[in-house]
Amino acid sequence: MYVPAHFDEPRTEVLHELIARHPLGVLFTHGRGGLDANHLPFELNAAQGGHGTLHAHVARNNPVWRDVSDGDEALVVFSAGDAYISPQWYPSKHEFHKQVPSWNYIVVHAHGRMTIRDDERYVRGVVARLTRVHEASQPVPWKMTDGPKDYIDGMLKAIVGIEIQITRLVGKAKLSQNKEVRDIRGAGNALVAKGDHLVGEAMLAAADARAGQQR
Repeated sequence: MYVPAHFDEPRTEVLHELIARHPLGVLFTHGRGGLDANHLPFELNAAQGGHGTLHAHVARNNPVWRDVSDGDEALVVFSAGDAYISPQWYPSKHEFHKQVPSWNYIVVHAHGRMTIRDDERYVRGVVARLTRVHEASQPVPWKMTDGPKDYIDGMLKAIVGIEIQITRLVGKAKLSQNKEVRDIRGAGNALVAKGDHLVGEAMLAAADARAGQQR
């Protein structure tokens, strides 16, 4: 991924937080069948390994787990948000007419090495932890013991675990940091006004940071 210095997000703790808040990743592999991409919810264990470890599962019928081997390289892309940026939102455009449309986004690329975990204990643990996290906001959280034991056991037999030890994290927050502070703020306010709070508020924070550096 091309990352100009002004868009670089190198802080591991920030990237871990983005993954935890936006856990649906795209797993890219290059196995015996060629390039493949799978959209999977991941659990991040930030304390496991030097850069953290990702845990997920796929359907047993999904060929990806047979197409790769332990130790193969993989890339997981997590998107934390994106938004179209109109040049009309930049105050400088109305003075100098030298702005063009753009697209802002926040992404994390997790590079790592895969291990296939085709064992019931691992899979049960991954499912239990993912369920506990994502059911937490429900009035009555669903838990694995809500289903009949034979039914849950059968469902677990139908999935295979995937573990990815992260070897490198690359973060990019493209938030118009290469623009004037007033332009970053103008576009950020426009996004917030139209309901795109995630990227809009991130841009306003970037504007405040730039303004603080210029004092």
